[in-house]
Amino acid sequence: MTDTTFGPKGWTPDRIETLAGKTFGITGGNAGAGFEASRILLAKNAKVVMLNRNPEKSTAAVETLKQEFGADADVNFVRMDLADLSSVREAAKEVLQTVPRLDALICNAAIAQVPTQKFTGDGFESQLGTNHYGHFVLCGMLFDRIEESKGRIVVVASLGYKMGLKTIQFDDMNWDKNYHQNRTYCHSKLAQMMFAYELQNKVKEANKNVKVFVCHPGSSATSLISTSGGIRTRMMWWLMSKSPMVQTAEKGAYPELMCATEDKLEQRALYGPTGRMEMVGPVGKGTLEPYAVDKHVMVKLWDVSEKATGFSWSFAKGHTKP
Repeated sequence: MTDTTFGPKGWTPDRIETLAGKTFGITGGNAGAGFEASRILLAKNAKVVMLNRNPEKSTAAVETLKQEFGADADVNFVRMDLADLSSVREAAKEVLQTVPRLDALICNAAIAQVPTQKFTGDGFESQLGTNHYGHFVLCGMLFDRIEESKGRIVVVASLGYKMGLKTIQFDDMNWDKNYHQNRTYCHSKLAQMMFAYELQNKVKEANKNVKVFVCHPGSSATSLISTSGGIRTRMMWWLMSKSPMVQTAEKGAYPELMCATEDKLEQRALYGPTGRMEMVGPVGKGTLEPYAVDKHVMVKLWDVSEKATGFSWSFAKGHTKP
């Protein structure tokens, strides 16, 4: 499927005009596609607030960006561990206290292909807990600040959502019976997508001024798998990264940048590369499988997520029953 909306080269950051006066929050902004997105946003005169787990890497990333764009480059970080909901809550409070405007929150951070079953401090399977539950609470706590600027939430998903169960495993959310590093990761990314699409429903019914977009980076040479994957997975990925089927981390950042800045995008869509197998190539609107927007599953996942995290989205009450 080829989207020709943005011409044969697809969407590129050349389309972004100045972002002066706008503030972008991004999780995992100190490495890979998140770092490249931060770079490009700063190049367009935006303010960037990174929400990252590792203070040392974050400090180094900020220093690197200031070396490139000058000491006055408006970039800083807030320490946040998505795998720890108390850390997410504290980080969100810090953002609310120190960041008066938030035009977009890019949910970019993730862990992937964790080789053996692990749990977050809150008792969740690590990939679901980090990728979905952490972002679920963060988006909820920052929603009103985003709405004040009629802003956006961008959820960075993965084509992996097609390779798992293609639904949510409600009877065993922690994968105690059938843990599998890849299928469990795919489960977490499908959960993120379903959260975003159900949030679109709730925003519309509650007449709120926030747009929600879902994208994926395609096959990009980032540190994601090398950070959390097992040795065999890391070796296979290293070999694959030398092939034409893997693009740069910078190009992997294009879909999330497009969703954070481009006007007149359709919300009920999945954006990313539109070339071979939608893994590489020009960025545009890709293929969205129907099971990713299964209404009954989305509503149930929302309820399960609120109960699991103890976080309630106040404006979403009484809306969108299956």
